[in-house]
Amino acid sequence: MIAFFLDSYFFLGYYFNMITTVTGKNQITIPAKLARHLGIQPGQRLDWSIGEDGVLTARLLPSRSELARQAAGMGRQWLEEGVNPIADLIEERVNADKEEDLA
Repeated sequence: MIAFFLDSYFFLGYYFNMITTVTGKNQITIPAKLARHLGIQPGQRLDWSIGEDGVLTARLLPSRSELARQAAGMGRQWLEEGVNPIADLIEERVNADKEEDLA
């Protein structure tokens, strides 16, 4: 039995019943209706696992850009007030470029 889980709380099997075929290269095609519903795009990564009950699950993994958006600003709570490490880094790079131009 194959089931696709978006996460542990949302079982798509209740909404879609579709059959795919595994190719000779162990590839499958995700049905267009399912891909549209889940917003799956070319290059999307899936995390496959098999449960103790033999159910195969595929979990959508966030893109690297989505992970970066989620991580943005996570460390701000530990910064001292008035500290801006991004501005400091930009200033450091600008100064390094100026020094390189003088060399």
